[in-house]
Amino acid sequence: MGGQGHFFFGSGDFHRQIAGIRCLKRLKGHAMNNPLYDTMFAPHAGKQTPFLHLPDGAIITHDGFIRRAAQLAHALTGYGVKVGDRIAVQVEKCPDMLALYAACAQAGVIFLPLNTAYTGAELSYFVEDSGAKLLVGDPARAAGLQDVADAAGAVFATLDARGGSLSDAADKSPESFGTVARSGDDLAAFLYTSGTTGRSKGAMLSQNNLISNAQTLTGLWRFTADDVLLHALPIFHTHGLFVATNVMLVTGGAMVFLPKLDVDQLIDWMPKATAMMGVPTFYTRLLDDARFDRALTQGMRLFISGSAPLLADTHVAFEARTGHRILERYGMTETNMNTSNPYEGDRRAGTVGLPLPDVALKVCDADGVELPRGETGVVEVRGPNVFQGYWNMPEKTAEELRADGFFITGDLGVQDADGYVTIVGRGKDLIISGGYNIYPKELELVLDEQSGVLESAVIGVPHDDLGEVPLAVLVPLAGAQIDVEGVKAAVGNNLARFKQPRRYEVRDSLPRNTMGKVQKAALRAEYGA
Repeated sequence: MGGQGHFFFGSGDFHRQIAGIRCLKRLKGHAMNNPLYDTMFAPHAGKQTPFLHLPDGAIITHDGFIRRAAQLAHALTGYGVKVGDRIAVQVEKCPDMLALYAACAQAGVIFLPLNTAYTGAELSYFVEDSGAKLLVGDPARAAGLQDVADAAGAVFATLDARGGSLSDAADKSPESFGTVARSGDDLAAFLYTSGTTGRSKGAMLSQNNLISNAQTLTGLWRFTADDVLLHALPIFHTHGLFVATNVMLVTGGAMVFLPKLDVDQLIDWMPKATAMMGVPTFYTRLLDDARFDRALTQGMRLFISGSAPLLADTHVAFEARTGHRILERYGMTETNMNTSNPYEGDRRAGTVGLPLPDVALKVCDADGVELPRGETGVVEVRGPNVFQGYWNMPEKTAEELRADGFFITGDLGVQDADGYVTIVGRGKDLIISGGYNIYPKELELVLDEQSGVLESAVIGVPHDDLGEVPLAVLVPLAGAQIDVEGVKAAVGNNLARFKQPRRYEVRDSLPRNTMGKVQKAALRAEYGA
């Protein structure tokens, strides 16, 4: 096994792990003009090895992917995009959408992927706030997206698996592009994360943020060029793009590039794969299928779960069915990955494992004072993975990113005597449904505007498949009646489907404490069973 395979997570020798990973990073970062492109993409030029296995059986080689990225980089410059500009991308998962990420790295452009479920109203905010020079969207939604681009002063181009104006421009472009010089401190991507005030925040990620995390995870999870990753995650999200894809780019391995979660496709391709990354929903749905058994998974070496808590029952059922123990880890938009259960050693159900070797983690009280092991508090992390701050939000950045580099995650956790971290709750009432973050305040702002509604409260309630889903509690104006179906329709017009409440309850008032604050814990106790 090569040098990466010798990184031993959970062995107890953290100093040796850190030294080894830093050495690997120095070697890979030596004399680089554009560290992100030179680490992730440039080494694959000329390689005729498989990179993307597509559902129809077609294969895109590493070299073919690099040449396509160069064509797309030319297309971007043809649309007037310059170094340091942002491009907003709302495109269904396809090879060209992934190659656009590589093109941005090569051209020195900041990549902003956006959830394909976002409505035009939601999209307008992201495009305007980021100051995106170019909006790339689905040809099927061209009319509405053109309006969004026009209002934001951006250029609009189309792209999907079949083509589009950006694709057409790339088809006519050379297959090589002069890589733009950038430094590791330069921004590589924006990822927007919703806030409790209803205003989304643009997390700024540098080249070094992305490189460091990918290299660390590659070593800890023992990925090599021989691996084939089942990839059914979206690539507008950090999990599918900056964890799964970046790890495979660092190693030079291959991915089975599936457009979305489809149990039949996962089962069909699993005998050809060695690893899978997914959210808990992937694993619950696989367990619901009798074909998913020990024989099917005998060639797999690793199943990884993240983006939402995995129930201990799922751990047990999965191991009993397959003989594999799922590796759970913990990360977030602003930091990529922070902790992981070990590749070798005790993968403890219900925990998210140990801090990564180059990540410092502490559990603090409300004043930021570190608490003793075993006590519950707010998780704070510091490391090369931690973002550069929120775009155009210096006050918010100062609130959540301490002067000493520690980021206040807002998650409540506890660290045991062995260092294993358990996330016991989430500040800010965050709901994670099927791996997607939902912030109740964003829903409440829409609900409170509806006819007959005095106020609302949104909570997360358990769901067997998605982990949890939003439930909306509505209080009517005095003497008024709430048209629940009308409220549902209005929410559907304003918010992405995954954010919409699965259930609505109408009641006379909301429970409050003596300070007048809504007691969501009481609502969860009442409706969460």
